[in-house]
Amino acid sequence: MLKEGQVRIPSGCAISAMISTDGNLMTGEKIIKSMIPMRDRSNGLGGGFAAYGIYPEFREFYAFHVFFDSPDAKVECERYLKEGFEIIKSEEIPIRKIPEITDVPIIWRYFVSPMSSVLSRLQLDEKEFVARCVMKLNSHFRGTYVFSSGKNMGAFKAVGFPEDVGRFYRLEEYKAYAWTAHGRYPTNTPGWWGGAHPFSILDYSVVHNGEISSYDANRRFIEMFGYKCTLQTDTEVIAYIADYLLRRQGLTLQEMAWVVSAPFWSVLDKQKTKEAEQISFLRKVFPSLLLTGPFSIVLGFSGGIMALNDRAKLRSMVVAERGDMHFIASEEAAIRVMEPEAENVYAPIGGEPVILRVKEGAF
Repeated sequence: MLKEGQVRIPSGCAISAMISTDGNLMTGEKIIKSMIPMRDRSNGLGGGFAAYGIYPEFREFYAFHVFFDSPDAKVECERYLKEGFEIIKSEEIPIRKIPEITDVPIIWRYFVSPMSSVLSRLQLDEKEFVARCVMKLNSHFRGTYVFSSGKNMGAFKAVGFPEDVGRFYRLEEYKAYAWTAHGRYPTNTPGWWGGAHPFSILDYSVVHNGEISSYDANRRFIEMFGYKCTLQTDTEVIAYIADYLLRRQGLTLQEMAWVVSAPFWSVLDKQKTKEAEQISFLRKVFPSLLLTGPFSIVLGFSGGIMALNDRAKLRSMVVAERGDMHFIASEEAAIRVMEPEAENVYAPIGGEPVILRVKEGAF
């Protein structure tokens, strides 16, 4: 007979986040330490972080973080970038070589600005142009993967446990008003550098605990609008859904939550409110963007974060606060590492978003 402690049943993946709604900047030390008590939720096949507010001196430019398999891939990528962008700065992302992180690709970053002449010729706004260029690089350029492309933010990820990934990228040297983190436990997709979380497009980033059983339906819909899911994991599609609903369709964060984690029809049919009518309308307009299966996610965006569970709350997620600081994690233990005196600790109900924004003008 197996006794307690003799068998390990993983809960699958760990997520963590912290944000200062006053816009105060924090190093990555606390968010790295928050992942340590949740180590058993990962298996070393992926860890990563997203940080907002880290490039104030380049805040007007898109920061491309890129993995390259070879110098030749880097040359081809730069040739393509020069056709549509002014490259303000190009440099290797600083790393700390540690034995826990191996098979390291070339890791580069570019601060770029779309050429106005190209935008005018293509009749595109700059965000749409940048998103299309990222999709083309990731789907057509062998050995190149743009894993972060927003302004004044960046994603950092690798194959390894998250606390090791944080040390590898020297995140204690960065300061951000919001951090998100992820420790991966892949179940039916490979563990590789591009498959680690966060997944990012423009300034949207997603860390996710769970499994998207509706992935094929979600992917088929989103790819009709130019998105390409090439990274061999279901979480990638959530980032593209966020970009599609929030940027291209102009929905609010609450409306996005109603689309991807909508109440059951049996619940809506019993309600006769304007809100229920609005949710029903959104479900009918975007039926293929409902996410089914167990999940808890944290969506990062410029100026804030949103936490969201699946509508049946099949994955754990806890939130808390202390002054202007707000915390989100898979387990309360992670929050206590970031802030031992955290208050108002609670678990949001399924499908109910927790939306936290930095005060206007504070970043």
